Amino acid sequence: MEFKTGDKVVVISGKSRGKEGTITKVLRSENKVVVEGVNIVKKHIKPNGQSAGSIVDVEAPINASNVMMIDPKTKKRTRIGHMIDKNGKKIRISKKSNESLD
Repeated sequence: MEFKTGDKVVVISGKSRGKEGTITKVLRSENKVVVEGVNIVKKHIKPNGQSAGSIVDVEAPINASNVMMIDPKTKKRTRIGHMIDKNGKKIRISKKSNESLD
């Protein structure tokens, strides 16, 4: 998976299709990402000694195949490519504009 925390992405399928947001968490073993403001679900919190029970809105993970990076130059969705820079370091690039994503 080529996504990192802080990447700007757009959802391309599912009930949140078309929404844009920032990745807040990457779950590599499950191939899922948590995107800010996307896939909001209700979570029931059990009461304990300090606080009463409640229902809160939480962002649930979505599959990484359902999101695409936003190109920093064109502001459209793009695929991710890799390139070796002049220092010998592997960097992520946008396939549409060849701009660095790191």
